[in-house]
Amino acid sequence: MDVMKKLEILSDSAKYDASCSCSGSDRKTPNGGLGNGKDCGICHSWSDDGRCVSLFKILFTNYCIYDCAYCVNRRSNDILRASFTPREVADLTIEFYKRNYIEGLFLSSGIMKNPDYTMEQLSETLRILRDEYLFGGYIHVKAIPGASKELIDKAGALADRISVNIELPSKESLRLLTDKKHTDIFKPMKLITDGVSQSVAERKKSRFAPRFAPAGQSTQLIVGATPETDMTIVKLSEAMYNKFALKRVYYSAFIPVNAGDKRLPVLREPPLLREHRLYQADFLMRQYHFNADEILTPDKPMLDISLDPKANWALNNFHLFPVEINKADVEMLLRVPGIGPLSARRIVAARRGHYLNFDDLKKIGVVLKRAGYFITCKGKRMPAFSEKYQSVYGALAENHDPGPYQMKLFETG
Repeated sequence: MDVMKKLEILSDSAKYDASCSCSGSDRKTPNGGLGNGKDCGICHSWSDDGRCVSLFKILFTNYCIYDCAYCVNRRSNDILRASFTPREVADLTIEFYKRNYIEGLFLSSGIMKNPDYTMEQLSETLRILRDEYLFGGYIHVKAIPGASKELIDKAGALADRISVNIELPSKESLRLLTDKKHTDIFKPMKLITDGVSQSVAERKKSRFAPRFAPAGQSTQLIVGATPETDMTIVKLSEAMYNKFALKRVYYSAFIPVNAGDKRLPVLREPPLLREHRLYQADFLMRQYHFNADEILTPDKPMLDISLDPKANWALNNFHLFPVEINKADVEMLLRVPGIGPLSARRIVAARRGHYLNFDDLKKIGVVLKRAGYFITCKGKRMPAFSEKYQSVYGALAENHDPGPYQMKLFETG
């Protein structure tokens, strides 16, 4: 099979792996080398159909020893199979980079033969790019569950970001839908965390110390393939952020690519709106200092599809509002719908000089059509803003077009 046919097969097989994020890396390009992994080296944009462009996103192989119910590349599926060599992936990356098609590489893989063999092939690909081609661009590689520490360390020393997909939110779901082991997934995540921590400590002693995955690690969860609640998913994400110092958790709406498998739910369409709400909840934890227990509770374990999670929290805690914009601290300002981190900082800075009014807030960037229900300025509310819960809920609820459209990952405020 020629390389272009392999590329056609394996680029299509990679489309279900979420990877859209800025690099967060400042890797230096070797003298005479190619690529730049920092600043504008990785600039992501989203096309109308949701693709994240600028990374060469590819599977090393779609052969796999596992038979995961949700995966299009599972061993029991009768599909076209292909496998690159490390040299082929490296050559393609360099040729695409020289043509300005891509600015970096996202490399994942099915698992052929065994985890160590596959991880060795991925590491060799990275070695060729870094040592032979002196490629200094951004590289994100997926660690293979069950691979040895030595191979994880080797990949982490060459990649900017290294990650492991947890895929399903519980041991029970993994046991039901896949033959992967729960420990095989979390063990490499711990190894990556330890490698990053050790690298940071060593570089404090010497700036010449080798770097290990300077852009950190991330993971991906499939949403809707199993019956776990949003609360279970959000609390798991929070635990992984705290334990493994993850940069991102990606949520991927379950797409029924294996029709007829009785282990999987029958869905009319992928739960894209649920995925969207989970991204918003995740953003609240990462940027707004929310805890998972604040976002969802046992009596309300699912996110409200009609409201973004921040507005939902505000309505569930309606007794805490309105807040006085000229006195509230930053943490409370961040909990007001329509006020984001930037506008909260601007409010605190501006009110040092004078009392703010609603016109000032509009200039600062506050979304008053949302925030107006929850704030006062100098003790006064905005005219015509109802204080009744049902009126506020109706005003903030979003009407969604059932037709296809590209959703934003999150909103400011």
